[in-house]
Amino acid sequence: MKRKWIALLLAVSMVSTLGACGNSSDTPAEESNTPADTSNTDTQENTSSEESSSEVTENESVTTSGDYVINLSDLEHQTDSEDVPTVYFTNEITPESLMAIYEALGRTPTGNVAVKLHTGEGENSYNLEPDFIKDLVQAVDGTIVECNTAYGGNRANTALHMQVAEDRGYTAIADVDIMDADGGLEIPVIGGTRLETNQVGSHFTNYDFFVVLSHFKGHAQGGFGGALKNISIGIASSEGKSLIHSGGTETTGFGWNTPAEVFTESMAEAAKSVYDYLGEGENLLYINVMNNVSVDCDCNANPAEPDMHDVGIFASLDPVALDQACVDFLYAVPDGESVIERMQSRMGEHILEHAEEISFGSREYHLVSIDE
Repeated sequence: MKRKWIALLLAVSMVSTLGACGNSSDTPAEESNTPADTSNTDTQENTSSEESSSEVTENESVTTSGDYVINLSDLEHQTDSEDVPTVYFTNEITPESLMAIYEALGRTPTGNVAVKLHTGEGENSYNLEPDFIKDLVQAVDGTIVECNTAYGGNRANTALHMQVAEDRGYTAIADVDIMDADGGLEIPVIGGTRLETNQVGSHFTNYDFFVVLSHFKGHAQGGFGGALKNISIGIASSEGKSLIHSGGTETTGFGWNTPAEVFTESMAEAAKSVYDYLGEGENLLYINVMNNVSVDCDCNANPAEPDMHDVGIFASLDPVALDQACVDFLYAVPDGESVIERMQSRMGEHILEHAEEISFGSREYHLVSIDE
């Protein structure tokens, strides 16, 4: 009931802002060809981890990139407790703010660093642009990593996938590694009910630390895609993707007939296996960018156009808390209905429920803004 009133109250109080960016309230989503603007020129100075931590603010509300004021009390899983994971937030979506929120986490990658992102399936995908992520990728001396698809398309094999990475401009900013170019590697799933093992790209073990950089959006089967999808489906080899999609029963195909409950639980368990393998999360950090939020994933070559305003950038050392915060913001903003419907129709939030059931991460979090 709480969530149902949030959108109504904010819609009344903020109706004057609806034409400020993205699609206006009286323009149907299918008629808009302009994604929400992320070209905000106001930037935040880069700071050290210590300086960033001292500059965070503990306000009762935050303002999104789309100018919506969100009361923290309206975020269902937000708490003032210091015993839950911190999720950092900025409403600026710029290379500078991406660096600032990374520094706020206070965790410095060491060794051979992978930056896991989604290169996008088609030219119309809303994947994170190279110019936006370049400073961060180069600051951590990262290699951009991906794995091939299980469903064909432009990233079905390594040669095609590398061509996509080049065409999108990723190879111009960093080395790119398709981690299952030489096949897969089984890693154990501890405490799972759907999977006993997870199959990742065999190059996975070449990296000591993963920066998980995710574009938060909807998803055709999982309801939404964020950090958990990026370290489960995203790090799985082609065969591993089929294993997750089928709930552990197949290593080929795409599991279209797999019940939503089974699929989301399998994703949670695969994500946990990656988390456990990398020092029980000590060698990972997670950043979600909520811009150009379509109901469709970047794996769709022709995704639906976004019909909600941009929100901002979120970061945490807990992927469950991070994804939950983004989900809570969907309910808190007045124009997230399309993605909410997609998420609810696919039992999208069950991935978060199951993660907690298997003692992986926390749905409760403490939101801290780094905006002045």
